[in-house]
Amino acid sequence: MPDDKAPDRWAESAERMAARQDARAAELAQKVRAFVLPRGDERALDVGTGAGALALALAPLVREVVGVDRSPELLALARERAAPNTTFVEADAERLPFDDASFDLACTLRTLHHVPRPELVLAELVRVTREGGRVLVVDQIAPADPLQALAVDRFERARDPGHTRLLPEIDLRQLFEANGLVLVRDRSETERRPLDAYLDLACCTGDARERAIELAPHGAESYTAALGWYFLSREAGAAGR
Repeated sequence: MPDDKAPDRWAESAERMAARQDARAAELAQKVRAFVLPRGDERALDVGTGAGALALALAPLVREVVGVDRSPELLALARERAAPNTTFVEADAERLPFDDASFDLACTLRTLHHVPRPELVLAELVRVTREGGRVLVVDQIAPADPLQALAVDRFERARDPGHTRLLPEIDLRQLFEANGLVLVRDRSETERRPLDAYLDLACCTGDARERAIELAPHGAESYTAALGWYFLSREAGAAGR
């Protein structure tokens, strides 16, 4: 039987994500500026933009930003926050509606673990980036231990059915190499997520919430996630898929 409340829950979740994004906007902008070190004249792409967090962080630093997402609800929130040099487009990350080599900088923030085929998304990022351009990938990283990784994925899927699978760092680095990307710099960070607030963000309630709490990897009060930041150069001859 369909859940008639699902659209309402999604709308509420989108609003919560946007509010959380707004609260962290200055922090993200500072991190992006320090890590990317943009020249200021780049045409940038943000794939999986959601409510526009990364696009808006990039906007003061580059000439133009295009944000892409499949969710019209999240894109509507992004457009409410849009800077003059930002545009938001509804599209599939695996089939970007842009010409080859049409961006100087292609980015994705916390997107790969939400898609069934992350390798296709990365290949598309490479395809639309010019030779000598840059690619920024930021995502949560799976634990190196396969059993721990399985436990984290079970929890994340219980919390949010849109979660697919976290990639371990070795898999990400292999994807970068396979797509002709050369690492310029990287960094890792940990993010402590109070469990109740993290479940609230996804509007995880009822039986699903109880199940997620049971599966929480670090107990019932907090959850610590590992994030990887990767800044890469698209080398000559790298053509994506």
